[in-house]
Amino acid sequence: MNKEQFIYLQETGHVSIPVILFNYYAKLGINEEEFMVILQVIKFKQTGNQFPTPTEISDHMTISTSTCTSILRTLIQKGFLIIEESEENRLLCEYYSLKPLWDKLYTYLMKENIEKEQEQNNEEDMSLYSVFENEFGRPLSPFECESLAIWIDQDDYDPVIIKAALREAVMSGKLNFRYIDRILFEWKKNGIRTIDQARNHSKKFRQNQGSNIQKQSDNNEDYQRKVPFYNWLES
Repeated sequence: MNKEQFIYLQETGHVSIPVILFNYYAKLGINEEEFMVILQVIKFKQTGNQFPTPTEISDHMTISTSTCTSILRTLIQKGFLIIEESEENRLLCEYYSLKPLWDKLYTYLMKENIEKEQEQNNEEDMSLYSVFENEFGRPLSPFECESLAIWIDQDDYDPVIIKAALREAVMSGKLNFRYIDRILFEWKKNGIRTIDQARNHSKKFRQNQGSNIQKQSDNNEDYQRKVPFYNWLES
């Protein structure tokens, strides 16, 4: 075999290994020796050997057969590898299964995504509080903080929509939580869920002379304030 043939074989023959496994094996609690044994198992399975012996695996590594046996046992104990049975031509065969590894990886990724979403939501909530405090020029009262929490947690308003209602109140010169709540109520009643819809609604509203959100809300029997508004500046 000459060099060109050798290079050709290296470029045409390969084993498929998910990149995500390389990125997360350490976070799953797998060390480098264990990871290499897993890769060897994957290689053997993809080349037709579903149940390589510790000796066959160690022959392609720098570890002894006994060390390889110990690592395989550890991987099974840690729940990354299992030995399953199947019947072929009435013969009972054993093979390695990596299903537990993929299950653990999936569970970890889902947990990580949830934690990231929660962290992002917390950051958005904190940003929302900061925006309100900047507009009001003072710290929010406990009642106002509770009102914000109700909008987010119970009414399920998007923080972007809440900020848009705040800006609408600022432009109308009516910077108080009661007025903002009525804006949100009107938007929700009219099916407004995005910032563009809110802008278009506000634009059309301003073009309608002789009316405003305050009057619409006062005349709307459906509107019932559920949040505990208390403006200590008006006390």
